Amino acid sequence: MNEIIIATQNAGKAKEFVHMFEPLGITVKTLLDYPELPDVEETGKTFAENALLKAESAARLTGRPAIADDSGLVIDALNGRPGVYSARYAGIEKNDRVNNEKVLGEMKDVPSGSRSARFACVLAVAFPDGRKPIFAEGFCEGSIAFEEQGKNGFGYDPLFIPDGYEVTMAQIDPEEKNNISHRAHALNTLRAVLPELAGE
Repeated sequence: MNEIIIATQNAGKAKEFVHMFEPLGITVKTLLDYPELPDVEETGKTFAENALLKAESAARLTGRPAIADDSGLVIDALNGRPGVYSARYAGIEKNDRVNNEKVLGEMKDVPSGSRSARFACVLAVAFPDGRKPIFAEGFCEGSIAFEEQGKNGFGYDPLFIPDGYEVTMAQIDPEEKNNISHRAHALNTLRAVLPELAGE
C-alpha cells in the first residue's frame, strides 16, 4: 500500500492523516483530489455504518484503500441522541447554533448529575479488493453544560464539558482539545495497526 484516500474534503482532517502516513512512505490524497466523485448519502444507523459507506465508496471509485470517519454527540439522558444525526439534529443543514439550542431545550429539566455525554468517532478503512474492513473508534467522555460557553471549536463544543475540566470544549485551547478529542483517540487506535496496514 503506497497511497491511501481520506474520504473527506476537510483539509484539517486530512493533515492529521498526513502526519500519520507519510513516515511510512504512504501518500495521502483526499476527495479534494477527486472532485468528480459523487457525495455519499449517510443512510447508516450507526457511526460505523456511515463511516464504512463513505470509505467503501471512495475505495471502489479510486481503486485505492480509503479511510472515512463518522462522529457525533451521544447524550445519555436523550437515549443516545443526537447520535448519527448530530450535524442536522434540528432539521437544518449543519446549523450549529440551532442544533445547540435544540439540545439545551431538551435538556433544560435534566439535573447536573444526569447530564453525562460523550463525543464518539469511528474510523473505517476499506480496501478496493474487498478484503475485510478495519475499524477504529474513540470517545471523549463528559457532560452537557446548561448554556453555551466559549468561542473556540465548532458544533456542540460550546455545550460539552470534558471529564476532568470545568470549562467547555469551546473554551479549551485548540491544540489541547485536539489531544483529548474523540478523533484523537480513534486515530491513536488506528495508529496501532498502521505497521500491519503499511505491510499490506
